[in-house]
Amino acid sequence: MRHRAGTRIACQVVPLICLLALAAPAMARVELVTHRHVGYPHSTSIQSAVRAARAGDWILVDRGRYTGSVVITKDRLHLRGLDRNRVVLDGRHRTNVNGIEVHKADGVSIENLTVRNFDRRGKDGENGNAIWWNGGDGSGRIGMHGWYGRYLTAYDTGLTGGYGLFASNAVRGWWKHVYASGFDDSGLYIGACRDCRALVQDALAERNALGYSGTNSGGHLVVEHSVFRHNAFGVAPNSLNNDDKPPPQDGACNAGANRTALPTFASTHVRRCTIFRHNLIADNNDLTTPESSGSAAPWGVGIELAGDYGDLFTHNTIRGNVNFGVMAFENPNPFPPTSDTINFQLSGNRISDNRFSGNGTAAGGADVALEGGVFGTKQSVNNCFSGNHIQASIPAAIEATWGCQNATTPNGSPDLVTTIIDLEAQAEARHPHGQPAPPRQPTMPHPCRGVPRNPLCG
Repeated sequence: MRHRAGTRIACQVVPLICLLALAAPAMARVELVTHRHVGYPHSTSIQSAVRAARAGDWILVDRGRYTGSVVITKDRLHLRGLDRNRVVLDGRHRTNVNGIEVHKADGVSIENLTVRNFDRRGKDGENGNAIWWNGGDGSGRIGMHGWYGRYLTAYDTGLTGGYGLFASNAVRGWWKHVYASGFDDSGLYIGACRDCRALVQDALAERNALGYSGTNSGGHLVVEHSVFRHNAFGVAPNSLNNDDKPPPQDGACNAGANRTALPTFASTHVRRCTIFRHNLIADNNDLTTPESSGSAAPWGVGIELAGDYGDLFTHNTIRGNVNFGVMAFENPNPFPPTSDTINFQLSGNRISDNRFSGNGTAAGGADVALEGGVFGTKQSVNNCFSGNHIQASIPAAIEATWGCQNATTPNGSPDLVTTIIDLEAQAEARHPHGQPAPPRQPTMPHPCRGVPRNPLCG
């Protein structure tokens, strides 16, 4: 199906659309061949194929560089590239645009391609996301059939790429074998789901303001066997009073039934279903990464728990983070306080069986820091630590008073508030520059497997 003069895309709808051989955008052609009709007009964009597709169709994209945003509004559409590193959707640093946006479409999968350099107008501008499963503002439109991404690379070499892989108001989904770098907010983001029922597996996030962020996302949510390195800070599930409602971030197994922003946990014995396990969280000290106000947080920290409830971090390797391996704290938001501020507490979290090394080498640092008892109800209690390889902690000897062998534990150290504010100010004073393009990432071994019969796959 390849043509030397004018490469083209042959597409088959119901059950398949195939996009073939785009050597350069200027020569691209799209031809749709369907069971219903023959002779659809030629086109030069992936978006045209998406527009012609019906729910449940496949779109296969051959090797080449494509331009232009893609918006998917049809349920159960499957978009797959034939080579993760050689199928590239290039934003060329256009501003106020997203790469691929799945807008309130359920059951959409995106696989085996690269999206790069779709930017915000400024560091706090709109859009600028590489791939976004957008369930809308609280509508929960994405959920019955879920959302899925595999073998995806998202990166930005400028200063105003927003998020890499982004899922909001969406449940029942997963990312596997994914990469994100160079974003001024987070490389990976899952937000606005009380009970997310989501999985992140074999992810690599590096050289972002933040590796992973999860605002008001909890319940059944697992992040495992992944690497978060060389970001300004590493991993931060968090509670915020912002657009990604409803708060808080609640990792308890019954989070879906929670209807309060300030849940209480009566003991350390909590059924936790938001779990970070078997991850490497290392060297998150990079003050050259892009930044936005949304990523303002203490730097040089591997794991930040900002107003979190009921999360479990276990069997992770946490090393080389110059200020703290783990920093857990209350999160009044907005701050400084206004009439809209919610004083999120920190309660019911468990940090156990993790290996710490080389953290807290800066003055005043430590492997683990626990703050509490300053804001709001002053009930940042029943957080616990056990079985960790810890050299230093604040408060000292944290696995005694705050050990998981205790049925209850008190607030942490109120004195850490000053440290948190100081580290955030240092992060905001950094001098960012664009990050490099990443090396090749592992591509899908058999991209034609599972795809209906088509001219491209034979």
